Amino acid sequence: MQHKGARRIDRRPVTRALTAAACALALCGPAAQETRALKDLVPGGWLIGVAINQNQSDERDTAAVDLITRQFNAISPENLLKFESVHRQPDGFTFEAQDRYVAFGQQRGMAVIGHTLVWHSQTPAWVWAGSDGGLADRATMLERMRVHIATVVGRYKGRIRGWDVVNEALNDDGTLRDSPWRRGIGDDYIAKAFEFAREADPGAELYYNDFNLATRPAKRAGAIRIVKELQQRGLRIDAVGEQGHWRLNTPTVAEIDQTITELRATGVKVMITELDVNLLPPTAPPAPGQPREPAANPYVDGLPDDVQQALARCYANAFRVFLKHRDDITRVTFWGVSDGDSWLNRGRMNYPLLWDRQRQPKAAFEEVTKVLMTKS
Repeated sequence: MQHKGARRIDRRPVTRALTAAACALALCGPAAQETRALKDLVPGGWLIGVAINQNQSDERDTAAVDLITRQFNAISPENLLKFESVHRQPDGFTFEAQDRYVAFGQQRGMAVIGHTLVWHSQTPAWVWAGSDGGLADRATMLERMRVHIATVVGRYKGRIRGWDVVNEALNDDGTLRDSPWRRGIGDDYIAKAFEFAREADPGAELYYNDFNLATRPAKRAGAIRIVKELQQRGLRIDAVGEQGHWRLNTPTVAEIDQTITELRATGVKVMITELDVNLLPPTAPPAPGQPREPAANPYVDGLPDDVQQALARCYANAFRVFLKHRDDITRVTFWGVSDGDSWLNRGRMNYPLLWDRQRQPKAAFEEVTKVLMTKS
């Protein structure tokens, strides 16, 4: 939708002839020139992280590498450590790019996070397949899980700080998702995953990670049940990750506050693990061969200034809540380096992060740094 009289930014790529200073001035104004680093502003002991792709961990995307190194003290892999990336075939693992990812963080003194060991998505079909063409039996599936976790976590023992052991095991109503892992093993597949991860690296932090915990109280209650069940079994769990795939007006400040309070009451820490703010309207994908409706992609020519400012306020409000709970939170990770890197584009133009497509800081970056500078 065209916002009458609104100033648009990020309209087209900046030419290489522009200097960095001129680029910042042209796109965002003098206030947005990046003079501060998030990692220097967060409370002591906090990790401020970013999810990176293989172009970045392989250091081909040099502009992103510079930004990541300058701004963050933790990294997560977008895809490299998911099951299908590292263990595509039953008889072999792939570790070359994964080793480079870990080295990228270690060389920069960053905390390296592992994402993710057990998930219903991005897992090869062979993992769950039985010899009769149906689902594998419990013993077979448990052994496949154990071997995968022992091999991957064991390879990076002492080098990866913490693992998303189980990802997205819950429905929005708080019940367990009926995933192949659950159907093949049973409800205790979550406990077994945490058990295997602890055996593979007793020193690594272990996390449960999910989305909509802030907007779905029943789902949040389900996550709390998972934590308590693990604790009752004497298994290690260090934190719950609320992914933080949010929108401008949801969750509310009160919902974020309540979520952190309730999760922390279990005795574990809280992490915001995949933070971004989706600015596009919800819409179904177009039918094959059909163009997308213009209303589904309203910001093709750039983001109106009023939406840009609303995004900045959204991030600032969230970080105020995070600082309120500074002793309860251990990490905040953005899911992507800049707008152009975000998974939220998916054929549309989205603007969910603190840096634009030219890797220039947005008003949201400035507002977050202002909030962080008031932390004392």
